[in-house]
Amino acid sequence: MDIHEILEHLPHRYPFLLVDRVLEIEPGKSIHAYKNVTINEPFFVGHFPHHPVMPGVLIMEALAQAAGILSFKTMEEKPSPDTVFYFAGIDEARFKRPVMPGDQLHLHVEIERQMRGIWKYKAEARVDGQLAASAKLMCAKRDL
Repeated sequence: MDIHEILEHLPHRYPFLLVDRVLEIEPGKSIHAYKNVTINEPFFVGHFPHHPVMPGVLIMEALAQAAGILSFKTMEEKPSPDTVFYFAGIDEARFKRPVMPGDQLHLHVEIERQMRGIWKYKAEARVDGQLAASAKLMCAKRDL
């Protein structure tokens, strides 16, 4: 999926869109996407000016956005103004290496289960094949 199709499957927009491309997707199972991390990201101005590091919460958000694309593709739906996916939980989050400008952050998400609008995922973020972060994510689809 290129950026145009990603924009059809996520409600997020700049500066909060954190998925640049989807390399592989198997609806109902998994997704492999990536985010190109560049020095012009707005958060690097303050995190940290002398040693820019992507905030861990934004790595988790990037994984959640990949999970959102996977969920919408699985449901064969696109975002609508009547519903929203909320983060419902992050368990077992671990950060193994810093993510810095110039890195390509690979997002790997697998659906563990889905029931009554609650989705659970296993997620990993990698840079150059090395684990940068991992977590169990939970999201909930809710009507507005």
